[in-house]
Amino acid sequence: MSILESRELRWQDEAACQQFAQALARSPELLLASIELHGTLGAGKTTLVRHLLRALGVQGRIKSPSYAVLESYELDRGTVSHFDFYRFSDPREWADAGFRDVFMTPGLKLSEWPEKAAGMLPPADLCIHLKSEDDESRSVRLEAGTPLGQAILKTLEPSA
Repeated sequence: MSILESRELRWQDEAACQQFAQALARSPELLLASIELHGTLGAGKTTLVRHLLRALGVQGRIKSPSYAVLESYELDRGTVSHFDFYRFSDPREWADAGFRDVFMTPGLKLSEWPEKAAGMLPPADLCIHLKSEDDESRSVRLEAGTPLGQAILKTLEPSA
């Protein structure tokens, strides 16, 4: 993936993650995007997705797609598809599962462990790399891979 723009952040705690998710949810372009979430186990990928889904208005239980691989959420503004490819042993499992069709339909795509589907996923608009610094804090790198991703990053800029 070519990186058009990047940004470094540091979250001191989960509240900072939640604030980021709320800001991301306000982006008008978000529900058109494909976002990849990178990080080791426990880095906070699923936590970020849960905060984002809540900020987008998802009510009720938010399940991790670790076993089902895909959980979908219907919102007034569109569909959110949350993928977790952790259990894939071969990237071709992505195509075999019919996910190409899901990625071709409108809506926000959130992909955890995208490297397990390497070469199969369409280019991400935004990649979010999470790294645990300690129990609470995270270093975060945002990478825009498309003009849509750049537009989303622009909405995250603090107001002057």
